[in-house]
Amino acid sequence: MRGSDSLSLKQARRLALSAQQFGKPIGTVDTRRVRGLIERLGVLQIDSVNALVRSHYLPLFSRLGDYPAALLEELAWGPKRRRSLFEYWGHEASLMPLSCYPLLRWRMRRAEQGIGIYDWLSRFGREHPQAIAQVLQAVREQGPLSAGALAKRVEKAGPWWDWSKEKAALEWLFAAGQVSVAGRRGFERLYDLTERVLPAALVNAPELETAQAQRGLLLHAMQALGVATEKDLRDYFRLTPTDSKARLAELVEAGTFRRVGVEGWQTPAYCLGEPRIPRKVEASALLSPFDSLVWERARTERLFDFRYRLEIYTPAHKRVYGYYVLPFLHGERLVGRVDLRAERAHGRLAVHGVHAESTGLDDAALAALAGQLRAMAGWLGLAEVALTGSGELDARLRAAL
Repeated sequence: MRGSDSLSLKQARRLALSAQQFGKPIGTVDTRRVRGLIERLGVLQIDSVNALVRSHYLPLFSRLGDYPAALLEELAWGPKRRRSLFEYWGHEASLMPLSCYPLLRWRMRRAEQGIGIYDWLSRFGREHPQAIAQVLQAVREQGPLSAGALAKRVEKAGPWWDWSKEKAALEWLFAAGQVSVAGRRGFERLYDLTERVLPAALVNAPELETAQAQRGLLLHAMQALGVATEKDLRDYFRLTPTDSKARLAELVEAGTFRRVGVEGWQTPAYCLGEPRIPRKVEASALLSPFDSLVWERARTERLFDFRYRLEIYTPAHKRVYGYYVLPFLHGERLVGRVDLRAERAHGRLAVHGVHAESTGLDDAALAALAGQLRAMAGWLGLAEVALTGSGELDARLRAAL
């Protein structure tokens, strides 16, 4: 791309896939490899849905294959000296490398002022300072603690998403950076004082100037996206339009980012200097609905001509593709969708639907999909892959399995 101010759509896809670490040599999958991958991606989104496996585990499987999930758990919630990740509001609720912590302190400070958080939580902070102080003291004396261990509510219903006052106080303290997630019991968070969870050098370091920190977040986003519009970059760490546009202008002015056009895109895009675009990207992967390659749905359509919507909350009779549908990446395109469920009681990975895009699923793509399904079943400790459909595509995939 040297000297060019435009990219073909195919070049943009390759740049995006390479930035997201698809098609890279895997090598030994150890703690160092997992840590490095998360550092590059910047964010693993956390979601409570467990139809297959919690979503933060899947992006690593999509890029590394059969890795030990315990590696991620140790980096996120293991002994303090081994920990290299922390939980906070990144894209949504997220696991992020510790290098991102200084870049988010301004967000914590704003949250403490009631800025940039849910209106109800901001109001709670103003109206219930005593409850917040009491919960903070309880964590100081007894932590790590869950919200359930603190809850005193006996009434059946209440405000704040029907949370107890103690749970709301913990969420306020978490947003303000005063408590952090020390571990999890199942999926339940255990909170402790941030200085007891994260390294002292990190917590006690002087806070970065806000603009500098926001530029750092945009740089992280660009490294993970490869090529992106302002809105794509803004969405990665949920910056506001005002902050994002100001910081982007500064990065372009400094020569860190370069403005380019992308074939078919109606708005300008940006990339890092003179990026190296692979000649091709060879990858096959099933993607979490919350994978950073596809979480910004408009960008997914621009890059892959793939319209994707999660249908978990859609009534069953109105679903088009299924309850928990994973896009299937093959080569450099999203070529299909697979509705999957880990049916642990039956020891099987159930395939409740297979759907091809308009380009179709040829024999090579089906063989690759079969391989991914077998690998996923093994990774999840399930004995078999079971197709429940009876269509022509199901039959072809069943033969490939």
